[in-house]
Amino acid sequence: MHAFDVLADPVRRRILELLADGEMTAGAVADVVRAEFGISQPGVSQHLKVLRESGFATVRAEGARRLYAVDSGPLRDIDAWLDRFRRFWTPHLDALATELARGRRERRLGGTDETPRSTP
Repeated sequence: MHAFDVLADPVRRRILELLADGEMTAGAVADVVRAEFGISQPGVSQHLKVLRESGFATVRAEGARRLYAVDSGPLRDIDAWLDRFRRFWTPHLDALATELARGRRERRLGGTDETPRSTP
């Protein structure tokens, strides 16, 4: 399965978001996903299996528990693919950063664009 096919599913994207915050048990993942998407625990297990088999997640046993974590390999592949498109948004982000810095500098120096109000 292609990486974008894996990420096309909102449940799998949500699971990866959860795992990005740190390792989680399958049960904890299932609790969140069941509450948010209304799918069964076996359904969540199937999504975890897809993520594991496609390389997006790793699993390790700790006693009877299964702990899942993000595997960054496929994410690096996606990042490399996106590289050819960064030129479309990078200049806009650079311009935004410049404007934000300009605004911070003006506030720091006490300059504002507001016209002073006259008092009667």
